[in-house]
Amino acid sequence: MERDFSQLDTIIQAYQTKPGILIPLLQEVQDLLGYLSKDAMRYIADKMQIPAADIYGVATFYSMFKLKPQGRHIVRVCKGTACHVSDADEIKEALRAALRLQSDEDTTMDMKFTLVEVACLGCCSLAPVIMIDDTTYGKLTPELIPNILQRYAFGEDK
Repeated sequence: MERDFSQLDTIIQAYQTKPGILIPLLQEVQDLLGYLSKDAMRYIADKMQIPAADIYGVATFYSMFKLKPQGRHIVRVCKGTACHVSDADEIKEALRAALRLQSDEDTTMDMKFTLVEVACLGCCSLAPVIMIDDTTYGKLTPELIPNILQRYAFGEDK
């Protein structure tokens, strides 16, 4: 079944005559839909007469674009040098276990959490560090993870 993307037509029309429009266009579409599905990218390609491969190439190159639905809370795990040497891998595994994520999953079944590895959160003195939405948690141990996540799971934090 094909999805109705007519709601994208207004966005596409706004960018139709502007040079260098692809990134801002994709950002606006992602803001509307929550992510960039393959069907949405094909729709844009058809309407804009841009090769679908070009759109997919941009969407996969830039980490700001999401190709799958994201959870309500984004959990970022720092993989920078300071965090790496402070056992960030143990923190990531504790997060995966607490969120009950399989090795090929990054979003929980209930769509509450999406786990993302990032190059650096800029909090080296707090290593190892995670960020949930806009809140940073540092000096972590695997034992602290379940309590932190529980706050979000039951809606105590936004």
